[in-house]
Amino acid sequence: MSWLYLGIAVIFEIAVGIFASKAQGFTKLGWTLGTLASGAVGTLFLGLALLTFDVGVGYAIWTSVSGVGIVLVGALFLNQRLTWKKTVGIAVVIGGVVGLQLSGAA
Repeated sequence: MSWLYLGIAVIFEIAVGIFASKAQGFTKLGWTLGTLASGAVGTLFLGLALLTFDVGVGYAIWTSVSGVGIVLVGALFLNQRLTWKKTVGIAVVIGGVVGLQLSGAA
């Protein structure tokens, strides 16, 4: 169940990134409220996941997978450029997450 909670937390953290970019410095009320609400829900589910995960491992997976997700959403839906350097960075992050999982800490 902790992986499900972590997955939900990741989805809401990706939403935070998207909403915050649309909030234009928090001058757009709807996007600002979406940012805050998504952040709260994502943090709630992260907290539930951390009941099982080691805090360092769970938090690292949450932030890493969310970061990769935001980059991919930006490239696929927001006309942001996915360069070879970003692609290498994504591969390194995925390798790190796999390494954390293989450490047996979760």
